[in-house]
Amino acid sequence: MQDDDDQAASMTSLGTITGIGSRDEALVRVHDYLWVSKDISDSILVQTDAGSVVINSGMPGNGGAHRERFRARSDAPIDYLVVTQCHGDHFGGAYELVDPDTKIVTHENYASCRQYWQVLADFYGRRSNKLWGSVLGERSGVQAKLREITPDITFRDDYRFSVGGRDFELYAAPGGESEDGVVVWLPQDKTVITGNLFGPIFGNMPNLYTIRGDKIRSAQRFIESLDFIRSQAPAVIVTGHEVIEGASTIDAALQKLRAAVVFVHDYTVAGMNAGKTVHELMRDVTLPDETRVGQAHGKLSWCVRAIWEEYAGWFHYDTTTSLYGVPASSVAKDIVELAGADALAKRASQHVEAGRPLEALHLLEPVLHAQPNNQSALAVKVAAHAALMEQAGQENFSEVMWLKSELDAARAALE
Repeated sequence: MQDDDDQAASMTSLGTITGIGSRDEALVRVHDYLWVSKDISDSILVQTDAGSVVINSGMPGNGGAHRERFRARSDAPIDYLVVTQCHGDHFGGAYELVDPDTKIVTHENYASCRQYWQVLADFYGRRSNKLWGSVLGERSGVQAKLREITPDITFRDDYRFSVGGRDFELYAAPGGESEDGVVVWLPQDKTVITGNLFGPIFGNMPNLYTIRGDKIRSAQRFIESLDFIRSQAPAVIVTGHEVIEGASTIDAALQKLRAAVVFVHDYTVAGMNAGKTVHELMRDVTLPDETRVGQAHGKLSWCVRAIWEEYAGWFHYDTTTSLYGVPASSVAKDIVELAGADALAKRASQHVEAGRPLEALHLLEPVLHAQPNNQSALAVKVAAHAALMEQAGQENFSEVMWLKSELDAARAALE
């Protein structure tokens, strides 16, 4: 757990989070009655005198492990399973975890959100494996274990129930990772369970667009959901990955996060109205010192583009060709034939040496489209991605994993 003095220093790295499901860990105590069982997204037990309530069930195949951990605390039947969003790491372990009479509760948008993922399962499977396959290891095949659930209870705005004298208040929170987002408020102890409303690392920039691909998430709706959490004045927040304690610590972090998201939103809208291009805004965005938050999951420049495209869509009024189904790669052979592959690779290498790896990649793209095994171009591609890795550092894990996958592929082609 965290206190006012060490919260910032003890933020969990996303790299650590991706390894959680590979470790056997004891339950984490939050209150005498509330326990967290670790997973990629955690499963949470709330004990009462009359029965238990579980929030989320972890990854496919992990429900049995969560149930065994919970039995160490209570063998009472599970009366309710609350699922805070439709992603597999939140409901995947349900069938091994619940009892025959357990009531499963979701937002009313759960079914349509699951349908979205089912329709695009192959598409997202390929993309997720490219980004996360190297860190998920033996867990990269968990989709084969996934079993869909059918909710017993759904709600639109809010839903309340009590078990053993403990009150549970469920509220719609669509501003996070999914339109069926739910938060659970425990009023007796001013504790809120937020799932992945705030992403995997509390207090960091929200991931308004994940490069794996997903529907763009609205900055405005995120702010509305954040404001609702603040209005409850929680003393404890239990996310899908962390426990944050202290009303003043939580409020200060939420105020700062709100200011950061508002700044990026207003900066983008002002730039659009001023006639700036999306690439100018992505390149120039920076947070004021007093609103600076981490970018381990959400990256400022990607948030700018997400806000732009949420408002204005994908046509940026920059080139006629973007309106048609003939990509720039269709003339790659012409460019290479006219300019020469060696000349393009040499100039790209000069860009890398001058600290311009992105310009280098622009030149390499037609070469490698026309000649995928061109050794000179592949060598420069390796150098360009290595330079980008150095520039990126280790802050944004999705960026690092994309660059790593491209770097590994280029090295493999060279070998």
